[in-house]
Amino acid sequence: MGCTQSQKEPAQTTNPIGDVDKQLQKTEALDPYLKYGGSYSGDIKDTASFKYVSYDSMPVFGSDHKSLMSKHLTKELFYNLNNKKTSKGYTLSNAIMTGVVTPHLGVGATAGDEESWELFRDLYYPIIKDWHGYDAYTQKHPVDLDPSKIIFTEDQKLLFNEFVVSTRIRAARNISGYSLPPGTTDQDRACVENVLKQAFNGLTGELAGIYYELGSLTEEQTKSLLEQGFLFQIPSPRNLLTGAGAARSWPHNRGIFHNDSCTALAWVNEEDHCRIISMEVGGDIPSVFARFCALSNALKESAAANGTTLMWNDTLGFLGTCPSNLGTGLRASVMVCLPQFNRLMEADHSQEDNELLETVCAKFDLQPRGSAGEHSAAVGAKFDISNKQRLGFSEVQLVQKMIDGVTKVIQIEKLLAEGTTVQSIRETLLME
Repeated sequence: MGCTQSQKEPAQTTNPIGDVDKQLQKTEALDPYLKYGGSYSGDIKDTASFKYVSYDSMPVFGSDHKSLMSKHLTKELFYNLNNKKTSKGYTLSNAIMTGVVTPHLGVGATAGDEESWELFRDLYYPIIKDWHGYDAYTQKHPVDLDPSKIIFTEDQKLLFNEFVVSTRIRAARNISGYSLPPGTTDQDRACVENVLKQAFNGLTGELAGIYYELGSLTEEQTKSLLEQGFLFQIPSPRNLLTGAGAARSWPHNRGIFHNDSCTALAWVNEEDHCRIISMEVGGDIPSVFARFCALSNALKESAAANGTTLMWNDTLGFLGTCPSNLGTGLRASVMVCLPQFNRLMEADHSQEDNELLETVCAKFDLQPRGSAGEHSAAVGAKFDISNKQRLGFSEVQLVQKMIDGVTKVIQIEKLLAEGTTVQSIRETLLME
């Protein structure tokens, strides 16, 4: 007996993601920013070179979207938040745009002002939980910028002097009352720069230095700053700045400050109002942290002199543009020479041997980076090792955790050099 077509061939099943991707490819040819939905509806923050996309309906997320925003933004949440707007005019569409139009980003959401963190918290808080492991609905964030509390023993000094090439501590600071870069106006951006310039002009002693306006740099100054690694990222279609609207009116009211000895650096109106960086050759962590605290306090005093404060609350700590840089927002890192760990990553060893440095660092909440980023060996065996956590711990706690963790990493490096086996080291770690 003959068979019908349906009996011969099972009905095809559809692939929703695949179908979506085909639709998106057609739209991309018209306007890449409208590829995932939305329209240009005349946002008051628009400029001649950048227009915000407004989403009246849920954006169309494809298989290329990797962000936590795309994971947590349900249709129900979208429609609950979509008609809300901060007093400075920041909307849900503004908050999610960079993650929609730049799908490879890991976080994919930004804040445009302080009020955003409360108004859109049902989007931000799940992202924060995934990124930091911190429950913003129930936890409180401590702050402690007292460098005298750091414990750095003589034995640790000897180890760090032998193995650590350089040290850097950085964090973002933002001025209350002004919009953050993704939601700012030309007027707010200029006011922020003015407050920060006042802070830099008031620095004395080892912190005294020069402020360079980005738009006024000479060719010679640009070359010098580039050679020193002091210039911040230039906006591109692949970074957060562009898709969030934070690169509007570039390079106006942006700048770079550094002290005379190039151990204190500040970036103005990049991703945040200010990124402060303390650094020096060698491993004198207390010295670097004390300078960092002095810079932070100088910005706090300048804000107070202008009748405002730094953005901060007891739930999220220091507030900024991206959920990944909340709390302390602090990254304390050392460039440390680890030839034995590097040998295990370069040579033909087992995967467990290759991953020993990551295993040791994870034990102490640290993150190692090789020359090609995470999971890679390092040229000259020089690894960048930093704290992983930002929220739920104070500045003093995170710097101390970094010191104690790197101390252990160096001790294990010395054991490997003496011939201790990887298996023995792993067994010892499990016992701690």
